[in-house]
Amino acid sequence: MAFDGVTIANVVSELKQELMGGRVYKIAQPEDDELLLTIKTNDGQRRLFISAGASLPLIYLTENNKPSPATAPNFCMLLRKHLQNGRIVDVSQPGLERIIRIDVEHLDEMGDLCRKTLIVEIMGKHSNIIFCDSEDRIIDSIKRVSAAVSSVREVLPGKSYFVAETQDKLDALTTDYDTFYQTVSAKPQPLFKAVYGSFTGISPILAQELCYRAGLDGETATAAFGEADYYKLYLEFEKLIETITEEHFAPCIAYDGKKPVEFAAIPLTLYENGQNLISCESMSSLLETYYAEKNALTRIHQKSADLRRIVQTALERNVKKYDLQIRQMQDTEKREKYRIYGELLNTYGYSAKPGDKSIEVINYYTNEPMTIPLDETLSATDNAKKYFEKYNKMKRTYEALTELTQEVKTEIDHLESVSAALDIAVQEDDLVEIKEELIESGYIRRRDFNQKGKKGNVNKKPKITSNPFHYISSDGFHIYVGKNNFQNDELTFQFATGNDWWFHAKGMPGSHVIVKSEGVEELPDRTFEEAARLAAFYSKGRGADKVEIDYIQKKHVKKPSGGKPGFVVYYTNYSMMAAGDIEGIELIEQ
Repeated sequence: MAFDGVTIANVVSELKQELMGGRVYKIAQPEDDELLLTIKTNDGQRRLFISAGASLPLIYLTENNKPSPATAPNFCMLLRKHLQNGRIVDVSQPGLERIIRIDVEHLDEMGDLCRKTLIVEIMGKHSNIIFCDSEDRIIDSIKRVSAAVSSVREVLPGKSYFVAETQDKLDALTTDYDTFYQTVSAKPQPLFKAVYGSFTGISPILAQELCYRAGLDGETATAAFGEADYYKLYLEFEKLIETITEEHFAPCIAYDGKKPVEFAAIPLTLYENGQNLISCESMSSLLETYYAEKNALTRIHQKSADLRRIVQTALERNVKKYDLQIRQMQDTEKREKYRIYGELLNTYGYSAKPGDKSIEVINYYTNEPMTIPLDETLSATDNAKKYFEKYNKMKRTYEALTELTQEVKTEIDHLESVSAALDIAVQEDDLVEIKEELIESGYIRRRDFNQKGKKGNVNKKPKITSNPFHYISSDGFHIYVGKNNFQNDELTFQFATGNDWWFHAKGMPGSHVIVKSEGVEELPDRTFEEAARLAAFYSKGRGADKVEIDYIQKKHVKKPSGGKPGFVVYYTNYSMMAAGDIEGIELIEQ
């Protein structure tokens, strides 16, 4: 799943076909590290999405729009000033570097024709979008990089732009056979690693594909191959370069069942036997399809980082407290022994002599002999009193700890349920409701500021627009899944009626799943099975092969007085085992 130089070459080929001669109509910056360019061409309007996100850098053509902030960031305003209505005159890629240069001609303030370049670097955590003048001097960038951050290259206004050579790799486009053979064969490592480690733009999956096409085992060390083998490999390498230079790309995705495992700009023949290979119309459609969900989840994970940290810190603190309380409770397990010691000393203590360190008596509870240690400085009566004092102290400790451990265990269960809710959040509105729950639970202080920065109404609650997941079973029954504890309570005690069915993963945090019975007395088995799969998927056990699911009619589910959000009790239920696989269950878009 590498966004390699060959993929970039495919994207560049598409951009040249679609955008050359087009005019930059709109420029938006939906996120801090994203751009969305709307370009008018003779064939209509095109949108170019660019992301320099450290975890998921991307560039592709799309038909989808994204909402932008009310106030445009400075970098966006700068691009609008220089590139608005500019004409795209060239799209290029230096070698097989993961870099795209978009040259734009525009008129400056004096009416003179100028050229500027938008440089997109798709390089993992070093990804960036850099805006340069006609002499490749940096005007600004979406991420500024100072010398304190990188000793290799500064990316700051006024600095000259250059491609940093951080890896000792050769240009695949200009490599001949002798160079290929000498370079690859000299590396003492598996063949496919030697290939992708020697040439710019070649990813591990492409290197494995080349070895496969040449009939060679890419996992075998380079020393095991002769010159004839390297020549066969070079011929496949040469075909790849020809595909790139002639722009004969065939983007595809390899699937393992229904799960995408790899993609490339050329057919991945090594997957044809074991997996499905699906061709795509364009690399842009491939990237948008492949990364859309992953990009959304990455964004949500980033935006929920503060909430996760708060929950994790509170959870660790409560777990430590709980463990300590359990150890303290274990120390009180001897309390009954001390009570019996005291009672037996009151009964048989008369036989103890002054200075005795122990006494042998018959335990009238078991009719067995028992040895009771004594403090030789005290009388038998005082020893009995001492044992009763120990018993009473441990009894009080046990009773207090029993209540405290239950409170802490309830808090741990609640925090784990919040953590599970963060894992299934799919949009920012879901995080708003989770944050509200943490505020009401006392983990976050409510801070509400108006636009002028002055403190506003601290009791004002945010508007909640998040809704539960809504599915349709194969038999046509509506199934609802809570995304967090507030939604779980609302679904179970406000939305569901008495004869609706309620599902939940047994003994672990998870969503409440409600199946609307619609007056039907007995639901189809398939609907029960699909609801159970949803309960397994939206629980802490989603990665397990099987999860035990409790299910019962809603009328038997009760909310205990003072219970935490999402916490319920029930005393009779059915159970089934279900896998956390929800493939094939129709999701109704909200």
